[in-house]
This record gives sequence, C-alpha cells and structure tokens, in this order.
Amino acid sequence: MTDITERTAHVNGVDLQVLEAGDPAAPLVLLSHGFPEGAWSWRHQLPVLADAGYHVIAPYQRGYGRSPNPKDIEFYGVENLGDDLLGLIDAAGQERAILVGHDWGALITWDLARLHPERLRAVVGVSVPLVQWPAPPTDLFKMLYTDRFFYMLYFQQVGPPEAELEADVRDSMAKFLWNASGGPERPSSEGGLPPMEGTGVLTQMVEAPPLPWSWLTEADLQRYVDDFTTSGFFGPVSYYRNLDANYHLVKDLPVERLTMPVYFIGGSNDMVNLMDPTGIERMQGVLPDFRGATVIPGIGHWTQQEDPEAFNRALLGFLATLD
Repeated sequence: MTDITERTAHVNGVDLQVLEAGDPAAPLVLLSHGFPEGAWSWRHQLPVLADAGYHVIAPYQRGYGRSPNPKDIEFYGVENLGDDLLGLIDAAGQERAILVGHDWGALITWDLARLHPERLRAVVGVSVPLVQWPAPPTDLFKMLYTDRFFYMLYFQQVGPPEAELEADVRDSMAKFLWNASGGPERPSSEGGLPPMEGTGVLTQMVEAPPLPWSWLTEADLQRYVDDFTTSGFFGPVSYYRNLDANYHLVKDLPVERLTMPVYFIGGSNDMVNLMDPTGIERMQGVLPDFRGATVIPGIGHWTQQEDPEAFNRALLGFLATLD
C-alpha cells in the first residue's frame, strides 16, 4: 500500500500537522476528523484512497496534535475550521475537493458545504447526519436536559472538562474509545440521567478492557495519548463552545445550497444513530443530490476505525458514482 507521510501545511495563517498519501496531481480528498481523535483516525483510509487514485490529506485540525492551540475560544469556530480546509485545497493547487467528515468533522463538512458549495465536488458525512437547528443548540439542550447531565452543556464550562480529561490522558482516551464503540453493553436508562452538578463526562463510563481490541492496538492508543498530551483538551472541547456561534453563521443559508453529491456512512450501534434515528430519512427529504447511506452493522461511533473494510467499500462505492 501507498505510504502515509507527515508534514506541516501553512494555510489560512496557521501551521497544521497533516497526514498525506497519493499523487499530488490526482483528485483531492480531504478527511476531517472528530472528537476526541485526530488525523490518525483515518489511518485505514489514507493508503486505500491513494491506491484508488486520489490525493488524500487528513489534517490535525486546530487544537489537535501539533497544530496550533491558543486559549481563544473563537479560534475554534467553524468559519476558521472551514477556511483551513479551503486553504488545504488551494495549497494543493485544486479548485475543489471531496470532503469526508466524521463526528465534529461532519459538522464542519455540513457547514462548509453551505458556506462554500462551489469548492466541494462531493461530501460524505460520517456518523453525524445533517442537522438544521431551529434555535441555538445550547438553548435547545437546556430545554431538553434542564438540570440533567449532557456532555455538550458540560463542555461549555472552561476549566472543569479540561481538568477532568487531562488528569489521566491514557485513561480518558481508553474510556472514550471503548465506551463509544460497538463493544460495551449500553447502561440501563432506568433512573434517568444524573444531575449536571457533580457529574463529569467520564463519570458514567465503564473501564476499558485490556488492549488489543478487534479494532484498536496498543500503538494506536499510544498515538492518541501522545497527541493529546501534546495538545491538551482546551482546543478540542472549545469546538463545542462555538456551537451557537456556528449556528448564527449558517442559519440563513438554505440546505438546498448543497447541490453536490452527498453520501452518509454510520454504524448501527452508534450513539448518534440511536439518538437521531431519522437522520438519513431527513437528509433524503432535503438534499438535492443525496445518493444514499450505508449503515454498518454492529459498530459504534468510530465508524472508519471499527470496520475499515466495510467503511472503505462504502466510501469507494460512492466515489465511483461521481463524474
């Protein structure tokens, strides 16, 4: 397989750590990661896409790895994040790219497709479907959860989430990766959600079993631990602190601006799928060129990592439909 290389890309006024594979003259695919991950989450896709004839770039986005992570919440808004991706397209000498986004990367993908549809040849949302918020997201969450714990509201606080996640980075990453995967049994919902006061994002997570798992090695986990030991969690968590600002930026842009081909890939046991079971149907109803979805059975939230063979088949199948 084609080797994955690593370099620094100076784009949009920042120096991003990026992983890359393939012929620079080939059609461009950008891979946008989620939380708490990094470009390493695309390790199974970079060489496969390169061997299929694409130039593939997966950045460590702002706040991750060795990319910049200043203590400025606005630095992590979707306008900056989207402009970073546009800068990567420009630096590659291309007018357009295919954008594949997982988790937070999907949120960036949906917003960038509304802001600059002319720059995207096609888009693939992974795990998180398109959402048209009827009001600022944190207002909706407060109405829905009141004084009960919801991690996106917990992340609005500056300080406690970082302290919790940075206290033991290895433990935090192992718990996140295991608990959001398709492996563990889901805890009973009897008794409802715990109170916001005194609850952390790791509080209800079960201990992760020893590695290796079927989809994650000790070396993979150590890569994540090293990345977040370098970056800390202020930047990654601050993506959530920009939810309302991002909403105001795109709320008046109709989703019909997404005229490019669109595809979706998710997991049957993904918590997002369980919380938003009508996402695919909703996209079918509003997107002009929605070309379908693949739901991979038995996997959880780490879609492209838990079953990379099925994921790559679905992605390459969609790419084969493009002109």
